[in-house]
Order: sequence, then structure tokens, then C-alpha cells
Amino acid sequence: MNIVGLKSSTEEKSNFSLVMRSGSCSDKGPKQYMEDEFICADILSECVDLGEDLPSPAAFYGVFDGHGGVDAASFARKNILKFIVEDAHFPCGIKKAVKCAFVKADLAFRDASALDSSSGTTALIALMLGSSMLIANAGDSRAVLGKRGRAIELSKDHKPNCTSERLRIEKLGGVIYDGYLYGQLSVARALGDWHIKGSKGSKSPLSSEPELEEIVLTEEDEFLIMGCDGLWDVMSSQCAVTMVRRELMQHNDPTTCAKVLVAEALQRNTCDNLTVVVVCFSKDPPSKIEIPRSYRRRSISAEGLDLLKGVLNGR
Repeated sequence: MNIVGLKSSTEEKSNFSLVMRSGSCSDKGPKQYMEDEFICADILSECVDLGEDLPSPAAFYGVFDGHGGVDAASFARKNILKFIVEDAHFPCGIKKAVKCAFVKADLAFRDASALDSSSGTTALIALMLGSSMLIANAGDSRAVLGKRGRAIELSKDHKPNCTSERLRIEKLGGVIYDGYLYGQLSVARALGDWHIKGSKGSKSPLSSEPELEEIVLTEEDEFLIMGCDGLWDVMSSQCAVTMVRRELMQHNDPTTCAKVLVAEALQRNTCDNLTVVVVCFSKDPPSKIEIPRSYRRRSISAEGLDLLKGVLNGR
């Protein structure tokens, strides 16, 4: 496991040292074949030639949930980071670079004659540059931030029946049957699936354009969970954060945390492949959440309530 640290002038004042360390776990679950791919790059410069100084630490993570074969997911894993760093807008216009990279990867996959362009994949990435974290998502994989025990969803599941996605699909002439785009796909955004997109590409009802969410990490932000829908179909975001935080307090190992989430999803009879990536932002385990003495007899903190809901719901 690679560990990379940063302490900026602002962070030094607050005694906040940012560290990137990650762990992952995949399982084909009840499916006959494994179609998921992922990438964990705690040290970005070891994966690509950046050609210039960037804020430190610089890291990259991705989860790609394939369908109709593994070709699209494998292509995205191998190429999407390259398309990002080679874009003319990188790194100053990072959001533009990432959006362009998704579309470029989609078009390049279509033109790769040796690959099955009818296969498809969701694409969820996290790009860290210093204390800035950019999440980009196309599909129904999900990124969840653990913030002092609370689950903060940083991506939206792109399901055809989601109101905003349904309106976008219908505006472009698409049709949804029983929750599936054209009666075939359970996602509204994906790379690949060119048998559905035809010649329209990103302007098709099935879009390859990602939605973005950018945040500045603080000392309250403890870890990030990235997972395909095989996890989120059987577990709530809060439950996952509660489990990871508990495991980190016991052994402080993100790989073990990812394995625990996968094992729990299998125990809950998930129907899909499973891929989970856990990224920690500190070398130390999360600290115990203390409820102020003045509130102990009268109420529970908002953080404590979120944790309790996650445990009681078991979801």
C-alpha cells in the first residue's frame, strides 16, 4: 500500500495532515463472469507522466461496472486517466478536462475495432490534487464520504427513472420501459453500448457525460467509499460508512474494510458483481465520537443519530 502525505500552510495551522492510502476488494458474486474493473493510484505520478508539478498528494481512483462483457470496463480502466492528464485543460481546468476525457474515452472505445463496442460500463472516478477532491460519475456506481461518522453521498445514481435523468432522456427522444432505458439498460449514463447510442454519441439518451462534485477535504473527512451497485443495492450509504469507521477503529486497514463490505453484501444476497474501493485520508484511525456531557441525559448528537440509524436499519 502506498502512503502519500501533504501538509499545506493552511493545514499546518489546523494541524491537519492529508494522507492517501487505499484498499480494494472485488468478487464476481452470483454472476458467472466478473465484468467489473477498478484502479487505485495512491501516487499519481507512478501511473502517468504528469510533465509538471502538481499539488501533493496527487491520487486517482476509479470503479468501472461493466455489462455485456468486460471490454468497455477494461478499456476505461486502462485509458481514462491518460485522457484526463493529456487534455489541454489539465490541470488548470480540471473539470473541463475530466468531462472531455469521459467523452473521448467513449469515442475511442467505439473506434477500437478489436473490442466489442456493444459492451458498456459505468465510470466513477475520484481525482485528488492536494486537498481538492473531484468526483466524476456516469452510471449507478456511487462515491460516499465518511465525515465524522456521517455518510455524505458525492455522486448521484443515474437510473432511468430518476426524475432529472428521465426528463433528459425523454427530451432526447429516449423511451423507458419498466425502469430500463429502451427496455435494456438499468443505467441512464454509461461508456460504450454503441448499439444503443448509434451515431448520436454523447447526445444520445444514453449519455457518457459525467456529473461532477468537487470538495476541499478537511480534518472531519475521514475516508471515501467507492462501490458498484452490487454493494449499494443491498446496503445504504450510512450503513457502509458505519461499518468502515468501526473497522478502521479496530485495525486501521482500508483493504480489510473493503473486504468486510464485500462479504456483508454477499451475506445480504446481492445479485451482481462486487467492487469496493476504500480511501483513507489520514494515517491514523478515526477518533471516537464523544457526546458532550451536557447532552448525554437529554439528547443525542446529529452524528450519533446518523450512526444509530445506520445500525438499526441494518441497511
